[in-house]
Order: sequence, then structure tokens, then C-alpha cells
Amino acid sequence: MPANRKLGKTTDQRLAMLKNQATDVILHGKIETTEARAKEVKSIVDSLISLGIKEKDNFEEVEVKVVKAKLDAKGNKETERVKSKNGKEYLKVVKEETTEKRKKDMPSRLNARRKMMNKMNKVKDSDGKNIDLPAKLFGELAEKYTGRVGGYTRIIKLGQRRGDAAEKVILQLV
Repeated sequence: MPANRKLGKTTDQRLAMLKNQATDVILHGKIETTEARAKEVKSIVDSLISLGIKEKDNFEEVEVKVVKAKLDAKGNKETERVKSKNGKEYLKVVKEETTEKRKKDMPSRLNARRKMMNKMNKVKDSDGKNIDLPAKLFGELAEKYTGRVGGYTRIIKLGQRRGDAAEKVILQLV
């Protein structure tokens, strides 16, 4: 007996579809799909959330020296006139050095982050900025499900699909 359902697709198509659906469940909280697909995605999402809960506090705060361009009141970079060795003048961006506190993942949390990214796709918002889904798993979802032992998703049956009578369901986070 196979470890997972084949869902009538080749291996690469099936893995891509499951990756997309797992990403959508974590990003949006629910998806509508067939029952067989939902059961496969449910196990993936539950394992991702449990991994996030396990590693949520496994980091250390470090101070990092950051060099940034100095900005004026309008948000533009400040520049200054500088002479080069051969006597020509040019504009140079004024830099300022600050220290910031950042979270540094411990090795097991870094490994968990990489495992998560193998099971999900990278997502961009409407502005074109990347959405950090592992951060959502370590933060928001881990806080929500900390006291819970498994069962982070539920399947709600909707009835049969009109074309092929496949059982339609909603897979959602509890």
C-alpha cells in the first residue's frame, strides 16, 4: 500500500499541487477542494504547525551593526560633495552606523525553517513584497495552538461536485 494517495497525477504534479494547497491553507486559513486532496494536505499542514510550535522559542537576540544611508525629512538619501584624488567632484551618499537587535535562529529552528520552506511556496503580497510564512508559523499560529496537541485543521463536507460527483470539502484551520 502506498504511503500517500496518488490523486490521479504524476509525482511532480502531485507534489506541486500539495505544496500550493498547503501554502494556501497557512496563508488564508481555509481552502475548498476534494476530500482525498484535503486529507493529504491536512497531514502536511498539521506537521508544519506542530514543527512551528516545537521551535517557536528557539532563538537568541543578537545585536547587529547596520550601516544605512542617512535619510532627510522627505525620506530621500542625503548626499555630500567630495573631491577625488584626481581633483574631480562627485556626490557621495552619507552613511550612518547603528546597532539593531535581531532574532538569530538556533540550529534546530533553522532546520525547521528549511523543512517548512520545502513544503510551502514563496508568496508575495499585492505590493510585491515577500510574505514570511515560516515567521507566521513560528509566531501567530504557534501562539494560537500552543496548548493544543494535534488536530489543528478540520474538514467540513459540502456535498458532491456536479461534474464528476467528487466529494467537495472545506479544509480550514481550527
